[in-house]
Amino acid sequence: MTRTQTGAAPVPGTQPEAAARGQGSGRRRPASGTAPVSPTTRTTGFGAGSGGPASGAAAPPLPAPPAPPLDQGDRDRLLRGEHHDPHALLGAHPVADGIAVRTLKPDARAVVVVVEDGARFALRDEGGGLFAGVLPPGDIPAYRLLVTYDGAQHETADPYRFLPALGELDLHLIGEGRHEELWTALGARVMTHQGVTGTRFAVWAPNARGVRVTGDFCFWDGTGNPMRSLGSCGVWELFLPGVGEGTLYKFEITGPDGERRMKADPMARRTEVPPATASVVTAAHHTWQDEEWMAHRADIPVHRAPFSVYEVHLPSWRPGLTYRELAEQLPAYVKDLGFTHVELMPVAEHPFGGSWGYQVTSYYAPTARLGTPDDFRHLVDALHQAGIGVLMDWVPAHFPKDDWALARFDGTPLYEPGDPRRAEHPDWGTLTFDVGRREVRNFLVANAVYWCEEFHIDGLRVDAVASMLYLDYSREDGQWSPNVYGGRENLDAVAFLQEMNATVYRRDPGVVTVAEESTAWEGVTRDTAHGGLGFGLKWNMGWMHDSLQYVAHEPVHRKYHHGEMTFSMIYAYSENYVLPISHDEVVHGKGALVDKMPGDWWQRRATHRAYLAYMWAHPGKQLLFMGQEFAQGAEWSHDHGPDWWLLDETYSAAGDHRGVRDLVRDLNRTYTGTPALWQRDTDPDGFSWIDGGAAEDNVFSFVRHDTEGGTLLSVTNFSPVVRPGYRVGVPEPGGVWTEVLNTDEERYGGSGVGNPEPVKTEPVAWNGRANSVELTLPPLTTLWLRPG
Repeated sequence: MTRTQTGAAPVPGTQPEAAARGQGSGRRRPASGTAPVSPTTRTTGFGAGSGGPASGAAAPPLPAPPAPPLDQGDRDRLLRGEHHDPHALLGAHPVADGIAVRTLKPDARAVVVVVEDGARFALRDEGGGLFAGVLPPGDIPAYRLLVTYDGAQHETADPYRFLPALGELDLHLIGEGRHEELWTALGARVMTHQGVTGTRFAVWAPNARGVRVTGDFCFWDGTGNPMRSLGSCGVWELFLPGVGEGTLYKFEITGPDGERRMKADPMARRTEVPPATASVVTAAHHTWQDEEWMAHRADIPVHRAPFSVYEVHLPSWRPGLTYRELAEQLPAYVKDLGFTHVELMPVAEHPFGGSWGYQVTSYYAPTARLGTPDDFRHLVDALHQAGIGVLMDWVPAHFPKDDWALARFDGTPLYEPGDPRRAEHPDWGTLTFDVGRREVRNFLVANAVYWCEEFHIDGLRVDAVASMLYLDYSREDGQWSPNVYGGRENLDAVAFLQEMNATVYRRDPGVVTVAEESTAWEGVTRDTAHGGLGFGLKWNMGWMHDSLQYVAHEPVHRKYHHGEMTFSMIYAYSENYVLPISHDEVVHGKGALVDKMPGDWWQRRATHRAYLAYMWAHPGKQLLFMGQEFAQGAEWSHDHGPDWWLLDETYSAAGDHRGVRDLVRDLNRTYTGTPALWQRDTDPDGFSWIDGGAAEDNVFSFVRHDTEGGTLLSVTNFSPVVRPGYRVGVPEPGGVWTEVLNTDEERYGGSGVGNPEPVKTEPVAWNGRANSVELTLPPLTTLWLRPG
């Protein structure tokens, strides 16, 4: 992945109404003769299903006697948005001579309390937007507020008459850092509470002096919506009646320094389309139709199943398509090519498209660039119904510094470490997560669970794991401090990754986690019960680097670098590996895969085809980035995506590219139908060299074995010459070997050289085996052969 600047800089062309859409923090007052047009001010009954008094037909209200005055300190803190318990000051409370009702309605001209029996009482203006009065003695009645703004009246329930909408168990689990469904407790949640429909807002901000909810429902003036602190867990909560889906909101947080900050919700499950930054109230309505897929995805452990992955950057695969439009095209394309899974580059919301999603600001929200969360569910559902698994890149290693997002969220380092040496990520201009803090660890662990359970994601590819594991990653001496044992290992990160993996595997059978880990850290895919990190698979960055370096050499020089291709088998079973040819290898001056190959166009395409077939036969799972399946010559650009026009039949050289695409289709179909190629990827007995030392010939030959005795022979000739009569040892005596795949076939763009007839086994000792076959090796080609 690349790390570019965050989206914090102003974007030319930003809408002039930015402040009203969450971009700014200035107050927006209603114009004369208007009132806040808000879901909270709809004229409804006193509770769900009940009718309230008709405000237009009622008698004039009775003036309520004055309420006891507020303590001056409480009043000042309330109006500054710094009171920890506004519900103790606002709402209805018994007093000596009745029931005192106080409300905070900035810009209101008058407020009338309407009780359930139809009585109406006019509250007195106390200044600063406060209105109060005393109702007759008795039990606290069900009541509503009739608020007048320059002549317009709006009736609403009083947010300050409701009990907390978060339970004690939720608060306990949050405090312990063990709430595995954190998204159900924090953030904005539409619900019916005490018989009234609205939205509960809850946010973790333990060091804040005060927190208020603001949004389009109050013209981005949060003065009237202070939240209450729910104790030592650091959570602030407020239930707003009538607020519903589609509402834009943020939190106004006053930090310990007294500065007020407008912050997007860390738990927002939907956002505005960037560059706008407000959070959006949402609820899921998608009806899943992937029951069969979900019921059977855990039937075979992933390391013993076919696993061929097509990596996709959704915004640029077909630029301009929404999630729902992608659902009409992507599943059919991937299924036709025979891939078993797609891997989506980060989907979570991010401010700057040029980061490709790797600088996340809203970890719980699919990017709004392509549609709603339900639209994204629809895409996943469509892929599952086509029999395709869905992996997603997940980025817990760092986050951007945008001042409206996670950075210094409550005015202090909260999600990031307090020590700036540990907080700053030196490579990417971002901040690291303080995974030693239980609430931050909970935020991330629950997020991993969230994507798997709310969106039916089948796997998480965890980005930049190495940068988390080492305290000195990209840091010089003096820029880092050792752990308690004096070492460079980040023990907090180790514990976090173990907890994340253990939690996901326990809760969501069939889900796989994949580590992008570029070092030799031991036990990445070892079970956590045995001290490992607990990942299911690990990207084999060593194989990727060595193999690409080998094919980049001119064929005449490859014999001196033969070990670059064979070295991977020395450690092939140390972890459960994926062989990744990812987006990282085809951008920023690296060139496309076919462009890495030397020689003329024919030789480059031929090497491209031979390399892919060698990769598909090598132990480990496969991953190929979009565009490489048809040998796109240009490196990938997130602005325009793959060069699909290369597949157009009217393009003079289109056959070249269509041929490579057809080869990838045949590779996948042969692969999934040949258990020897995937069933024992993590078992040393599933592989045996025929000849790994034919450096002078640039030839590699080996056999793959399945558990039932089935075999597949792979022979690759990385030299640009035909090798007739090339003898290769084989494991079985007698019989014949039949070519099942030849990357030099004319339909793939090759020269048509090969072994069209079955090749008879001969009792000629070769390569240390008692029997052998004589093959014709086409130039720059991989052959697959089966016995029989």
